[in-house]
Amino acid sequence: MDKITESPSRYRHLEKMTVSELLHNLSNEDKTVPLAVEKALPAIERLVVAIVEKLRNGGRLFYIGAGTSGRLGVLDASECPPTYGVPPDLVVGIIAGGDHALRHPVENAEDNPNQAWLDLKAHHIDSQDFVIGIAASGTTPYVIGGLVDCRSNGIATGCITCNPNSPLAFAADYPVEVVVGPEFVTASTRMKAGTAQKLVLNMVSTSLMIQLGRVVDNRMVDMQLTNDKLLDRGTMMVVQDTGLDYEAAQQLLRTNGSVRKAVDTFRGR
Repeated sequence: MDKITESPSRYRHLEKMTVSELLHNLSNEDKTVPLAVEKALPAIERLVVAIVEKLRNGGRLFYIGAGTSGRLGVLDASECPPTYGVPPDLVVGIIAGGDHALRHPVENAEDNPNQAWLDLKAHHIDSQDFVIGIAASGTTPYVIGGLVDCRSNGIATGCITCNPNSPLAFAADYPVEVVVGPEFVTASTRMKAGTAQKLVLNMVSTSLMIQLGRVVDNRMVDMQLTNDKLLDRGTMMVVQDTGLDYEAAQQLLRTNGSVRKAVDTFRGR
């Protein structure tokens, strides 16, 4: 298949550009990414609706990817527990090559079409769960193989890719294709493609958590109170909801462990 993500940059002789020219050209390219994501909103909606149904019935969400795509999946998954107070195994990010690959390239890790299924089986995956494969190219064997094996075992799948009509999209039940075009540096898909994937992941996990009741009004009432900044943020939420003074609100928050529980305790629930 022809890969738009591998197409030559629209710009030539980057090494001759001034810093100002580089920054303005990079900015102009980045501006195109949200527009590409917007075009994919109907597909993203279908994906989110399907995931919500699975998780409401006790399932989990898995991301699988390699390189930048894998790192973005792990990042999004790792931020769900502290932000929304969910168990660490509700959203799981898996990267080809294991956690070592988060910081270091692992040779040939993405080329094994059988490894993703082995990685998923280590988490005792079953048909209640949902798997999203992330690959800018849409041709990564690790990710494609994982989705093919999931489908063979009755597990629903989605994908996020930046090439149209890719093998990965064909393997997914709910494909999302965000076509951002050639990169500023030819084929450097950590750039626009990575930005697009991050935007879609933001949409998926945030919409999912809201649908699962982890946000009240517009606030993270179940966030983990892991530092002074978050404790202060939570205290102010309790002050607003209860009318208590700051010290009393913070004590109530510390005792209950979350804004939601603190407010419920105050209201006698």
